[in-house]
Amino acid sequence: MKKTLIKNARIVTDMKVVNGDIYIEGDTIIEVADSISAKSADTKIIDAEGKYVLPGVIDDQVHFREPGLTHKGNIATESAAAVAGGITSFMEMPNTTPQTTSMEEWQKKMDIAASDSYANYAFMLGGTNDNLQEILDADTSKVPALKLFLGSSTGNMLVDDVEVLKKIFSSVKLRIALHCEDEETIKVNLQKAIDKYGDDIPFDQHPVIRSEEACYISSSKAVELAKKTGARIHVFHLSTGKETALFEKKTALKDKQITAEVCVHHLWFTDKDYASKGSKIKWNPAVKSEADREQLWKALLDDRIDVIATDHAPHTLEEKNGKYLKAPSGGPLVQHALTAMLQFVHDERISIEKVVQKMCHNPAILFDIPDRGYIREGFKADLVIVDTNNPWTVTKSNILAKCGWSPFEGVTFKSRITHTLVNGHLAYHNFQVNENKAAQALTFER
Repeated sequence: MKKTLIKNARIVTDMKVVNGDIYIEGDTIIEVADSISAKSADTKIIDAEGKYVLPGVIDDQVHFREPGLTHKGNIATESAAAVAGGITSFMEMPNTTPQTTSMEEWQKKMDIAASDSYANYAFMLGGTNDNLQEILDADTSKVPALKLFLGSSTGNMLVDDVEVLKKIFSSVKLRIALHCEDEETIKVNLQKAIDKYGDDIPFDQHPVIRSEEACYISSSKAVELAKKTGARIHVFHLSTGKETALFEKKTALKDKQITAEVCVHHLWFTDKDYASKGSKIKWNPAVKSEADREQLWKALLDDRIDVIATDHAPHTLEEKNGKYLKAPSGGPLVQHALTAMLQFVHDERISIEKVVQKMCHNPAILFDIPDRGYIREGFKADLVIVDTNNPWTVTKSNILAKCGWSPFEGVTFKSRITHTLVNGHLAYHNFQVNENKAAQALTFER
């Protein structure tokens, strides 16, 4: 059995930082203590002197594009980028081709990930207006959540039948992950933009088209319905300050019925950045104003927002370089999300303990993931070693996502991920992904 000893670490877990060592056998953390000696001559020792050791990040929202859209990315390429970014577990979205709206298609993704993924994996089941029975039959110990698009969907995944939505909210035991934007409001705003600009709409009109109103109408209706039905909902990628008022901070996360997520790009960029970034920061929901960003930060820090995620959604540069009406929304983020958040730690905007809470602990709590998300004895050895004083610059040559670009190109991050361990296996070390894989399917204690 493989044995690893991490020495002299600054261990971040359970909202504190302690100095100590971590001993691993196989895929499990066996001991965490002030000082541990090697148990045998074949123990691999990693000296983490001066570095932080964090639990592996659990990203609850990614689009890895397989099957059907693999010219943009696939499970192998995007999970490699993920482990390079300290993400050891991911939950992937159902809007692939074909869509993951049946357990048959879900199993096909699981089979691909079992052979190709560098990170631990899970796949959400997608809801439609007519697959309620498939949802009810899903194995809740293997499916992390039901994903519903209440706006901006692909294929037939827009759930716009109110009666169907009520049935889903009333009967589904899984947590329901929601994309909330009101499609009718967006259609009206888009037509106004077309009337004004023709087919050359400036990208800074994206938050006008996919407006605060569009977001709030949808998310407020979802929250109201959840309160009436008792559904457990998780609202993805909040982008407006107004929406933060819909969520509360008094209830412990394990007992919260209604939770929320923010993505790194909504914490980093504002509408002022469209002038220089253009389509590269075109996401749905849109990056909005500086005032919105400030209110998102406030809600994150006071615990109305529970999780930080990426919504990693790569497209080729050729696709992104089209005019507004042609350029798709989304971009690659898994490789740079943690280092971006650690930049905010340097800026004293957030503590490293809070980053770990929102990116590691809380996803594990929210989705009932046992034995991950913390550095504790008996837990899986999903670990990230970070040097917070080792700057590096994002360039095309060190981007691992298949699309080959990043909205962070040219940014110099102060922190560098030096090692990522997935189930005790060294998956990544200093810009090199280990081609050997040790990923496992995530399970859920329900």
